[in-house]
Amino acid sequence: MIGVLTAKLRLFIRKPWLFLMVSILSVVFAMLISSVNKQTIVVPVYSALPESEVKEIIRSLEQYNLFSFKRMKKEEVEKLVGEGKAEAGVELKKDDFRIIVASNTPNSYLVQQTVQKVYAKALQSKSIIDQVKEKQGESSAKQVAKSLAEAKNDPVFTIETKHFRADETVIINSKMQSIFGSVLFFVIYTIAYNVFNILMEKRNGIWDRMILSPVKKWEMYAGNLIYSFATGYIQVALIFAVFHFVFDVDFSDKFWFVLVLLIPYVLAIVAISIFIVGIVNNEQQFHAVLPLVSVSMAMLGGAYWPLEIVSSDALLLLSKFVPVTYGMDLLKGAVVYGYSFSDLLYPMSILFLMAVVFMGLGINIMERKRA
Repeated sequence: MIGVLTAKLRLFIRKPWLFLMVSILSVVFAMLISSVNKQTIVVPVYSALPESEVKEIIRSLEQYNLFSFKRMKKEEVEKLVGEGKAEAGVELKKDDFRIIVASNTPNSYLVQQTVQKVYAKALQSKSIIDQVKEKQGESSAKQVAKSLAEAKNDPVFTIETKHFRADETVIINSKMQSIFGSVLFFVIYTIAYNVFNILMEKRNGIWDRMILSPVKKWEMYAGNLIYSFATGYIQVALIFAVFHFVFDVDFSDKFWFVLVLLIPYVLAIVAISIFIVGIVNNEQQFHAVLPLVSVSMAMLGGAYWPLEIVSSDALLLLSKFVPVTYGMDLLKGAVVYGYSFSDLLYPMSILFLMAVVFMGLGINIMERKRA
């Protein structure tokens, strides 16, 4: 078995192109999708107020983390809104504002509500200061204004808002969805093409020659499968490491835990790959079947889109029979939902079961064909 692994390693060093190509594609694909999903809506604003006052209003508006407000000239704002490049524009005044829209949309209403909240708070503070000034004089009004400013920047107490999440509640993290989905999809090709070498080696008579040597058949299977598992696992771990350490993607302090959770998924893909290799008869059939199976598993398993948005009972039922579903459950369960190891035992056990069943079937089919 060591000899088989050594030969595979030397072959990998000579021809690492598939590994590198799939790794790069996974990173690029995930980055493209996540960059599209995280685009911020820019709202153009203009004002005749001094620069300092406009900056203060924009700073208050952006505290809600809903939109990005950018100051422009009046003509530019009207042009962007008129051409449909911006859903809404805002004219900022001293104690009032004006929304500029070409057509009413959900985002334009949300912009109006956001700006209205900021102005309402400002007018409330101004009203308090004016009342104090009228009743107690200028000095007291200045003291109240100072106290309000200090309270705004350094409040006496804070209110922490939390959302109750029941077991049925869904959290969709578009960035992690794109990363997990693309990586779990592309690694299928790396593993499958490595397992496919078993069929090619058998057709070329390499196994017949090796059986005459001291190497046993189980060692040849074990060497090939261990090599396929190792390359697939290293690829996924390497891609996640690039996202975590280079692009600073937050894995919710579960990065090393995620690497452990990858083991059953990679093992299941190795088993399904050997099953596919077992049922095909030649290279042409393999090249036809692999994309069909991999794309179908990715679509049904939630690699392309979250299963939480799928309403078809038939598709949800079919998703229970593909490993990508449970791979996504493991990764999203750990990173997005914060599940513990014990909470994830069910998808892990299903993946291990798939690995045992498909590996047994695949090897048995190949041996029957040989006989």
